[in-house]
Amino acid sequence: MGKIKCPECGHSFDLTASDYESVVSQVRNAEFEKELQARMKTLESTYEDKLELQLQKARMDAASVVQQELFDVKNKCTELQGQLNAYNVQKALDVKKAVDEQRAIDDKERQELQTELDYYKDLKTRMSTKMVGETLEQHCMIQFNQIRATAFPNAYFEKDNDARTGSKGDFIYREEMDGVPLLSIMFEMKNEMDTTATKHCNEDFFKELDKDRKEKGCEYAVLVSMLEADSELYNIGIVDVSYRYPKMYVIRPQFFIPMITVLRNAALNAMDARRELVRMQNMNLDVTKFEQDLFTFKDKVSKNYDLASRQFTAAVDEIDKTIEHLQKVKKNLLSSERNLRLLNDKTEDLSVRSLTKNNPTMRAAFEEAGVTIK
Repeated sequence: MGKIKCPECGHSFDLTASDYESVVSQVRNAEFEKELQARMKTLESTYEDKLELQLQKARMDAASVVQQELFDVKNKCTELQGQLNAYNVQKALDVKKAVDEQRAIDDKERQELQTELDYYKDLKTRMSTKMVGETLEQHCMIQFNQIRATAFPNAYFEKDNDARTGSKGDFIYREEMDGVPLLSIMFEMKNEMDTTATKHCNEDFFKELDKDRKEKGCEYAVLVSMLEADSELYNIGIVDVSYRYPKMYVIRPQFFIPMITVLRNAALNAMDARRELVRMQNMNLDVTKFEQDLFTFKDKVSKNYDLASRQFTAAVDEIDKTIEHLQKVKKNLLSSERNLRLLNDKTEDLSVRSLTKNNPTMRAAFEEAGVTIK
């Protein structure tokens, strides 16, 4: 049949048919089956043990990795928590510092405002209404002149003394840049005594202030007022009342300079648009002037033509009248000629005889004179 090799000793020997049958019979007997089952159980048990060991090792490795990751996560969380706590502490310190600084600024501003308010309250109790008004004007003028050279070097700020229209404001602010109007403000200062018999509201002056603004050609109107001292609305400091009159504001005296600055900055931001508007207006004025000159020329030509036409017509009428008059003169002359001819004919027919006919007295006189009557 062939050769087989012993797995133990490695010796090869010939396998005959009988040997093969013997081996097969051995393999197939019950004892071999039993041994085979035992070996299989042993192998299975060994495999399960190895598998269990591998599983346990894998579990331990996984648990170790998880533990390490948990440890790293805890460390990271601890680190982040420390950073967060430090940030919160720093933030709290910064907020506290900012709050303290803002509180100090607010306290300072509040103290300054209170000082200025006390100053004006003291003025109101010590002076008449007219004197307080004049003092407020002087106060605003002094405030402006203190920073005029640095903040408003090109500005015009003077008293409004033009009362030709029947009323006037207190001050006019004007400023130009490169020949272009930048800003114009009509200011009115108003105050009153606490003990005056008649108190006026701020609104009582709106109409007249708007009228002065328009008549003086100003863009804005600002009422610097200490009236209605207890009003929450006006005590804000700057109140826009353009819902009543266009571009009108009511301010407290301490906001006099800031109000000019705010309006001036807004005007500077719109300066490019103003320049373009002025350029377009100048172009429009040039075209309008050209059209006006053209219309004026046409109107003059039309008037001259009309005058010449009427004079020509009048001259023709006069010529016609002259011709008609000459025709009448001619007719009269012809009529006179005819009458003269008739007169001449009658003169030629005139004789002593005709003169003395039917006149014996004249006949006797002629005969007495020696005139022969034929």
